[in-house]
Amino acid sequence: MTQSAHSSTETTAIARLAMITLDATETEPIARFWSAVLGWPILALTPEYAMLQGPSHALGIGMIPDHQRPAWPDDGRKQFHFDLAVDDLEAAASRCVELGAERADPQPGETWVVLRDPAGHPFCLTDAAAWG
Repeated sequence: MTQSAHSSTETTAIARLAMITLDATETEPIARFWSAVLGWPILALTPEYAMLQGPSHALGIGMIPDHQRPAWPDDGRKQFHFDLAVDDLEAAASRCVELGAERADPQPGETWVVLRDPAGHPFCLTDAAAWG
């Protein structure tokens, strides 16, 4: 952000992040997947909506009947992805695949693994040591 867009004396946030919501055609498989991956409990689960509670934020899953899986590689259309720090990259990737994720093809690097959740949302597993 440039100095003109954000004053260094500004200390009051306009908003706080309360939740990130993923779109999916079915809420239950995605809620169960992310609950197992993150260890967050499922607070709400209906065919239209699910919510997981993390230590400081929530993860929502909204049913969108015509949801289309993001492309991989995305060619600039993917709007965000999670970077998740793990202690053992291959063990974590294998466990995520057991839970329903799939490895993305192609893999763009060697220090992380790109996976897609059951609804096709890409996410990266990275070495926790690299995050300090």
